[in-house]
Amino acid sequence: MAEATLTVVGDEMEAEALCGMLRTNGVECYYRRSDPSAAIAAYGAGFTMAGPTEVIVNEGDLEAARKLLPRG
Repeated sequence: MAEATLTVVGDEMEAEALCGMLRTNGVECYYRRSDPSAAIAAYGAGFTMAGPTEVIVNEGDLEAARKLLPRG
């Protein structure tokens, strides 16, 4: 099945929280680093938790997932 980027968040902790909420509502997801080299340069070698992180969902779940995104 095709995948789609739902959103890009600030770090892995935020991505994990968002994925937890999505999974609770029946939307499968995962996340991946958008630019791991930027995190290493900004926060020291090996610390890749911080920095832009993409939240990925199945393309068929994209609209439902967008409706679940926090408004802000």
